[in-house]
Amino acid sequence: MSNLLLLIPIALFLGLLGLGAFLWSLRSGQFDDMEGAANRILFDDDDDQFAPKSKKFHHNDS
Repeated sequence: MSNLLLLIPIALFLGLLGLGAFLWSLRSGQFDDMEGAANRILFDDDDDQFAPKSKKFHHNDS
């Protein structure tokens, strides 16, 4: 019985903590654009950003 007196408040606190995290994520816009993130990985809009440079690395041994 004494275990329940400890476990019930811990479970309620963790449940309220999870509910608070969920409500915070709703208010901060985490779930605003569910389709955009899924479609964004399919298209390469920034190919030139990570393109290798045309100059080759030359090492001077002198």
